[in-house]
Amino acid sequence: MKKISLVAILLSIALTSCQSGKELFNGENLDGWKIHGTEKWYVEDGLLISESGPDKEYGYLATDNNYKNFELNLEFKQEADGNSGVFIRSEIEGTKIAGWQVEVAPPNLHTGGIYESYGRGWLIKPDQEKEDALKYGEWNKLKIKVKGDQVTSWLNGVEMVDFSDEKIGEANGKIALQIHDGGGIKVYWKNITVKEL
Repeated sequence: MKKISLVAILLSIALTSCQSGKELFNGENLDGWKIHGTEKWYVEDGLLISESGPDKEYGYLATDNNYKNFELNLEFKQEADGNSGVFIRSEIEGTKIAGWQVEVAPPNLHTGGIYESYGRGWLIKPDQEKEDALKYGEWNKLKIKVKGDQVTSWLNGVEMVDFSDEKIGEANGKIALQIHDGGGIKVYWKNITVKEL
């Protein structure tokens, strides 16, 4: 009887870890990530913190590895301006990024929408009535699913956009967090996990 219980517990743990994916942020340091630019990225009290530096330029924290088809889950909390984003299938040279951003922004500035940097600009914005899904100044849960040419984003359980694009489908690259230029930005991140599909 004890053997059966132990097997059941181990199976449950294995299934849970498969469902939640692997941690991209370990809560201790920036292992597995690379800083691009002069803006600040640091760990404090188990949280990943992004903050504008004195140059007030764009900054990125990108994964060492490429991810093509995946489900990304994370939590963020904005302080000050809070203009940021999560890039998918992206390539970075210095602080120039080629890829697609799932927006993280102040109220009514399209968090969850998809923007193409150095390209077509806004590809899709959430419907206006979905803008209220953002809890500004509080912790928010963001889920991004990328498979083939389709990208879907959810904010606090609300589907924000569901978008298909051939150009996205052809790409592969890093997952990256952004600090917008202009200064005065501070965003906290935690529970960053990825499940490859």
